[in-house]
Amino acid sequence: MARYDIHNHDQAITGGETRADIFCEMGLMYATGRDCDIDFVAAHKWLNIAAIKGSERAATLRAELAESMSKADLAAALRAAREWMTMH
Repeated sequence: MARYDIHNHDQAITGGETRADIFCEMGLMYATGRDCDIDFVAAHKWLNIAAIKGSERAATLRAELAESMSKADLAAALRAAREWMTMH
């Protein structure tokens, strides 16, 4: 699998099409703190978006991450994903 260096969602949009694998990589980036601070809310948001776009891997990772998150953080992540999907 190719390595993606992504620092914002605009890089995941090519030719008007989004790519679930890139959103998944963004989620992993925030989950592991690769080139950024660890942010589980942001990680869940991007993994959720990737899962919605069809990534089974992201759906699995999202579920695993959700188990370790507080209800408040989980709600914030779901809100953020919903807002992003509404805007894009």
